[in-house]
Amino acid sequence: MCLATSKNNKPWACAVWYVHDEDWNLYFISKKSRRHSIELTENQNIAGTIVVPHLKGSGEKVRGLQFEGTARACKLTELMKAHKLYMNKYELAEDIPKLELLKLSLSYTYYKIIPSTIVLFDEINFPDAPRQELKLE
Repeated sequence: MCLATSKNNKPWACAVWYVHDEDWNLYFISKKSRRHSIELTENQNIAGTIVVPHLKGSGEKVRGLQFEGTARACKLTELMKAHKLYMNKYELAEDIPKLELLKLSLSYTYYKIIPSTIVLFDEINFPDAPRQELKLE
């Protein structure tokens, strides 16, 4: 996923691994010292994209999401949910015990993205109207 943040009217984009829940929220883990993490403490407004990779190159039909919303560090009650989703998606061999997650949280944390608008652009499944917009607010 590509995530965009901004500070003082200067945009920044980064790539992060992500997971999602049943309520359209997205989660990612990052070091607290990364530029995007620092910027989120001052400005929670974000935008992002998720795209199905092209294997052949230019000219292939596009399938992807664009979204805008807010992002923030997960609250304590959300950390285990985000962690469990992450471990399940990326099939990591062993779950990290709660104590290890607590130690990890000193330098890393999970962030929760709450989209307000999601735009699906899908030329394969919706060839006549590839842009499908969903307002979540």
